[in-house]
Amino acid sequence: MQLESTSVALLSCSSYRRSSLMERFDALIGTTDVPSGLHGRTIMLKPNLLTAARGPLPCTEAAFILAAARWFLDAGARVIIGDSPAFGSARVNLDRLGIGQELRAMGVGISDFRRTRACMMPSGIRAGIAVRVLECDLLVNLPRVKAHAQARVTMAVKNCFGCLTGLQKPWWHMVYGGRCGHFPDLLVGLLACLPESLTLVDGIRAMHRTGPINGRPYPLRVVAAGTNPVAVDTALLEVLNITGRNSPLQVAAANRNIVGSHKADLSFPLSAPADLRVADFRVPATLSPIRFRPFSFAVSAVRHALRS
Repeated sequence: MQLESTSVALLSCSSYRRSSLMERFDALIGTTDVPSGLHGRTIMLKPNLLTAARGPLPCTEAAFILAAARWFLDAGARVIIGDSPAFGSARVNLDRLGIGQELRAMGVGISDFRRTRACMMPSGIRAGIAVRVLECDLLVNLPRVKAHAQARVTMAVKNCFGCLTGLQKPWWHMVYGGRCGHFPDLLVGLLACLPESLTLVDGIRAMHRTGPINGRPYPLRVVAAGTNPVAVDTALLEVLNITGRNSPLQVAAANRNIVGSHKADLSFPLSAPADLRVADFRVPATLSPIRFRPFSFAVSAVRHALRS
């Protein structure tokens, strides 16, 4: 994944209407260095499909996913959508969101990330990443802005965690979480294993107060784009009026001196964060432990076995 860019495109957007989203995507993507010749190339859309069993808010908005798929199809690309959600599967959650059938009718492939390839992270830890992700020409990251009980707020960087397959996600929580763990460092390190990417952020209706499942809707009315997810998160923290030291993922990125982790280095070809800043987006004051207990891991293992 390219992490050199410091450019983040931000725009206001208050509607999930297809026409509004397509117009914003044209403007946002037009500011990036994503190749213009997308015809025949394979695009992997990676939304947040955590769970749709309790309503749509824990996931990237259905209309946002559909509009992204349509934008890249119109550009002549071959589009696949995938995730490895904690609950259910990509197919199940897309159907629960009411868009699975429409995506299939559009010719979009759906992947549950069954096949895995081991990649060595800079830390020396092996990460099993979905083959579909590694073999795509462009990974299009589609996170929703959400408060998070363990990470305070999650956006572009955290959504890449779903590129891991199977039981690795609960295993990482169990082994590398806890107060003395380095889970945020691993999430940041994972970026080095991923292919060229574009992030398109669904911040139109965000989740605040808590998360990633049981939060409340918040009308943030923002969309964002960039090829460096660290820079995108840095810009959005400014929009949310959250200091970087209050985001464990941001702290991890800054400690590694990753390009884009310092707000002073960013450039904004469209709106500036100050033009979109909000004052009442609420996040957890105290974070819960990241670590999963062995019983929780066992439950995840059983669920995974039943889905396989």
